Amino acid sequence: MNYLVTGASGHLGHQIVEHLIPKLQKDDHLFGLVHRPRPADNIEYRPADFMDLDSLKRAFQKVNVLVYIPSKTYVTADRLQELKNVITAARDQHVDAIVAMSFIADQANNPFVMAPFYHQMPDLLAQSGLNYVILKDALYADPLVPYLPELIDRQAIIYPVGDQKMAFIAIDDCAEAFATAATNPTIRSSRQTYTLSQETAYTMPELAAIMSKVTGQTIGYQPVTTQEFGQIYAEDGDGDELASMYAGGAMGLLSTVTNDFEFITGRKPIDMENFLKANYH
Repeated sequence: MNYLVTGASGHLGHQIVEHLIPKLQKDDHLFGLVHRPRPADNIEYRPADFMDLDSLKRAFQKVNVLVYIPSKTYVTADRLQELKNVITAARDQHVDAIVAMSFIADQANNPFVMAPFYHQMPDLLAQSGLNYVILKDALYADPLVPYLPELIDRQAIIYPVGDQKMAFIAIDDCAEAFATAATNPTIRSSRQTYTLSQETAYTMPELAAIMSKVTGQTIGYQPVTTQEFGQIYAEDGDGDELASMYAGGAMGLLSTVTNDFEFITGRKPIDMENFLKANYH
């Protein structure tokens, strides 16, 4: 079997590669799709550009299983064209199955700027004639760790989601689920959608209480407005986009919890308290 992971140098893609390597059989091969290939152990990098169909066709040659991690662009039209190119190239090269990454903010009424892309992904894949499985990630817990010092200084979480809950998942858990799905013929060809989350979603006071317990500092909940949130993080380059995501959270659209992770991997995901304890120093 030949496996290819797009975005193989990114946070999720790199960890998927790390989980895939020990699952490979003797004659299996693992490839990573990147803009600029670099030498690496156990993996061969192939150059390609999502917007260059011919480069994707070359990269997908002799690939059996494609793990598709979308690019980070916030331009919906570009992401949709990217996915269409991936599908076209996969059909052209007779890829057996696609394991596609999606996100829980995919509802038709979700104000998140990328919701239209995630909302259309199932339709585009269903119409492709390809075998596939979609894994929808909850919010990543990992960014909360470097965010904790700021929250300690503020003495409060400021997410503008009101009394609504949000669901999280550790990136490493996501990566394990992707690697397991990719190497499981039944799951990767199921044409189903699974949602990867911890077992519990949290209101912001509940999350703040966990953070306070782990850090030994007082962290409460003092939400700002969506507009204020976008302005606070405007210098990071994605303040408005994140604000639109939390606007969906305020509608209860980031709270989906399932046992799909356990179904795929056979174990429970790490919960928020133990995740923060393991990673906060």
